Amino acid sequence: MRLTRYFLPVLKENPAEAQIVSHRYMLRAGMIKQQAAGIYSWLPLGYKVLKRIEQIVHEEQVRAGHIPLLMPTLQPADLWRESGRYDDYGQEMLRIKDRQGRDMLYGPTNEEMITDIFRAHVGSYKDLPLTLYHIQWKFRDEMRPRFGVMRGREFLMKDGYNFDLTKEDALHAYNRHLVSYLRTYERMGLQAIPMRADSGPIGGDDTHEFLVLAETGESEVFYDSAVTDIRLGARDIDYDDKAQCQAVMEEFTSLYARTDETHDEAAFNAIPEARRKSARGIEVGQIFFFGTKYSEAMGATVVTPDGSKVPVQMGSHGIGVSRLLGAIIEASHDDKGIIWPEGVTPFHCGIVNLKQGDADTDAACEAIYKALQLAGLDPLYDDRDDRAGAKFATMDLIGLPWRITVGPRGLKNGVVELTSRRSGVSEEMTAEDAVARIGQIYAGL
Repeated sequence: MRLTRYFLPVLKENPAEAQIVSHRYMLRAGMIKQQAAGIYSWLPLGYKVLKRIEQIVHEEQVRAGHIPLLMPTLQPADLWRESGRYDDYGQEMLRIKDRQGRDMLYGPTNEEMITDIFRAHVGSYKDLPLTLYHIQWKFRDEMRPRFGVMRGREFLMKDGYNFDLTKEDALHAYNRHLVSYLRTYERMGLQAIPMRADSGPIGGDDTHEFLVLAETGESEVFYDSAVTDIRLGARDIDYDDKAQCQAVMEEFTSLYARTDETHDEAAFNAIPEARRKSARGIEVGQIFFFGTKYSEAMGATVVTPDGSKVPVQMGSHGIGVSRLLGAIIEASHDDKGIIWPEGVTPFHCGIVNLKQGDADTDAACEAIYKALQLAGLDPLYDDRDDRAGAKFATMDLIGLPWRITVGPRGLKNGVVELTSRRSGVSEEMTAEDAVARIGQIYAGL
């Protein structure tokens, strides 16, 4: 994409309403525009990152054996009355009536609707195990929406639901989701720590939240610092192997890590003092096992091998897709702007032309731009007739991980400059080598 043909409404000044880094930089980088309290339009740059995050979530869910579908944003209230949650959910639920006077709601979550889909089409244990998921917009009428996409009223969420014959099978689904979430977050350049949490309005006894440590997190967390040294990495995980998934679960949850709602001071004090840590955390996902809470209330049963009918065992598992943008920025930025990890960057590389209109630099930039595209990459070419300082400031603000700078002086020596946004280190090399280096960086992602 050429910047002269792109819609990138960057701001030079910090917006007064932005209280945290991610909100400030998303507004300044032209990623979002507020339309109402806690409701945003996603402008082209923000939308590109949102779609990259969504794609990683899809890939890891499918890898784990989960099946995508799409449920509507509006739901009939009668489903929620069946489960008993319609009156209990509170004012966060946006309740509306259609023109026939039927009670409807803008879905804050989908346990009832997915249970209705399941009971309409599945009746035998032979169809289990089954996990269905979707990525859809949700609405929760927060009393005080703030911090941009970190605590908005409308948000994009992946929510998945497992259906299993036995509790043992359902707990394997729980473990399978934990493993797939760990891989998902690591691909985005994040360390999200699974912490014992409170189930809230979803219900159930077993639940872990995934939290990214950040000063602006809304949750107070307590943890053993050794948990920050664990990584899933490139392990080959067989998601059908119950023992392997259980081992990963135990590895990542045996050390103390809890949110303030479930904090146990005695257990925390048993940790060696040097490893006792408290901090703030940003929730980016949560997994639940709640057994037959919804299946019993809504009649979602299956026939067992002996011919009897039993309510299916269930769990639900969410990832805050739009919220992840804010979390990534909170975890990866400096005083110049965003620093995108390679896995989620809106453009793989920026190209800066230091002398727009000069025949040689224009030709060199065009050649690099086309070579990157031929390599299957998506570059952003700053071809504006503007001063070099303004171009560098824009690239730093929007946070592309790599920048190729082309100028007359370097071209006389047959080189361009390749710069890492994260380290700030620049190297001179031929244009061909710069393109090859960028290709190698993204080849393994």
